[in-house]
Amino acid sequence: MTLRGQFALATLCAFVLAAIAHLAAVLAIPYLAEKDAFSRLRSTLSADRSEIIAAPGDLGTWLPYPDPDVALSTCAYTLEEGPVRVSARTGALFQSVSLHARAGGVFFAITDRAAVRGALDLVLMTRRQLDEALATEDPDEPSRDVRIVAPSREGLVVIRVLAAFPSQREEASEVAKSVSCTIDRE
Repeated sequence: MTLRGQFALATLCAFVLAAIAHLAAVLAIPYLAEKDAFSRLRSTLSADRSEIIAAPGDLGTWLPYPDPDVALSTCAYTLEEGPVRVSARTGALFQSVSLHARAGGVFFAITDRAAVRGALDLVLMTRRQLDEALATEDPDEPSRDVRIVAPSREGLVVIRVLAAFPSQREEASEVAKSVSCTIDRE
């Protein structure tokens, strides 16, 4: 192999190693971050209601670029004590609920258009919890819950409510705040 070929091979190897190192660093950030969203919202684990983190027109948030027309609330969840029930009442304002794994991205999202009789009820659970629920379920009366298997035991529920007009800002904040995330003991 010529000197030019050896140099090209060494350069290519260096680029590949650099790309792998950079990719590993970017993917490790959620695991290494001390002030990630889950850590900031750990206090909502014991609360029954979600916590407003950005209200329409409010600039007092830790989010870098909040949407000025969206009320954003969230609650952290952990599936250690059992499945988590997320209940939201819908109304005239557009509403969406998204579920995020702690170390990953969105794994489920739904809007108010899927509400049944003005309510969105979701049950987050592990695969094992789902198997147990199915084993104890009465075959003549199946559950009507929307059951979602979470990819990890910890994560966040994020609620967004759109205030299309300034007069709807307070209502949007109240709707976002009213979503509950509780341990399902049924």
